[in-house]
Amino acid sequence: MSLAEQQEALVAALVAGGAVPEGFNPHLVLAASTALLRKRSGEVAAAWPLMAAAYGPAWTSTFSDWARGRPPNGSLRDGWDFARQAGSGLPPLAQRELAEREARMRYDGTSAPRPRRLARLFPRR
Repeated sequence: MSLAEQQEALVAALVAGGAVPEGFNPHLVLAASTALLRKRSGEVAAAWPLMAAAYGPAWTSTFSDWARGRPPNGSLRDGWDFARQAGSGLPPLAQRELAEREARMRYDGTSAPRPRRLARLFPRR
């Protein structure tokens, strides 16, 4: 296995639920993966503060359980995907934040969110 392939396998093990590559200590990889999930949940909480507040102290573990095995897509998209998957199980405060985001931005679940164009109430002159 080439160095690039080993690096790719290690990154997959750390952030995307991949198998621990041969030659790496599984306990240390798990510890690093857990720390990265904690960091990722903090970044998503910064992008989605009402959602994180709605979950309170359970936020880090709730988000980490969801994110484990999923490659990161950036804090905005990760939070959006988490909220959409939670669906009706999303706490009311988080539902409000999601609704406000969806009113202001478009996100199809695959490409980066983009601002919505607001309809013009009056024609241009």
